[in-house]
Amino acid sequence: MTKKLPYKIAVLCYLFDERGRLLLLHRAQEPNKGLYSPIGGKLHMDEGESPAACALREMREEVELDLGYADIHLTGLISETAFGGETHWLLFLYEVTHPVEVTRMQFSEGTLEWHAFDEVDALNIPETDRKVIYPLFRKYRGKFFHAHIDCTNGGYTWRLEHPTDGSAD
Repeated sequence: MTKKLPYKIAVLCYLFDERGRLLLLHRAQEPNKGLYSPIGGKLHMDEGESPAACALREMREEVELDLGYADIHLTGLISETAFGGETHWLLFLYEVTHPVEVTRMQFSEGTLEWHAFDEVDALNIPETDRKVIYPLFRKYRGKFFHAHIDCTNGGYTWRLEHPTDGSAD
C-alpha cells in the first residue's frame, strides 16, 4: 500500500535558444539544491491557477519573458509516487514553441545557463530526470507523452502510460 503523502502540482518549462540549446537553472535553493533543472514551479492551487497559466507566470517571474498560451505546448505529464519519500507529484512539462532570448541569467533561485541538449546527461541532474524525463521529452518533443514514476522504497520504477505503443526506451 502506498504511503499517504501530500500531492503537489508543478510545471517545468523547456526553453530553447536559436542554437537549440536548453535553458537550465543551476539551483541555489531546495528542492534539488546544486542540481540543474528546467525553470518552473508549483501551481497556485488556492487561486485555481491552470497549469498553462502557471507555466506562463513562472517564465515571466524567473526569466522575464512575457509569453502567451499560443507560445507554449504541453509536451508531457509526469506523475510521481513518493518522490523523496515525502511527496506525490504531478508535473506538467511545457515547451516554448519558438526560440527565445533571455537576458536575466541570475535570480534568487540560482543561475540560468544554456546547454546543448546532448550535454544535459553529463550535468548534475536528478536520476529520474536523466533516465526517464529527458529521454521522453526528447523523443516526444512537439507531441505528447504521459509517464508514471514510482519512487516507493527509495528506488524507482516507471512506465509510459501514453502513447501506448510500447516505446518506453
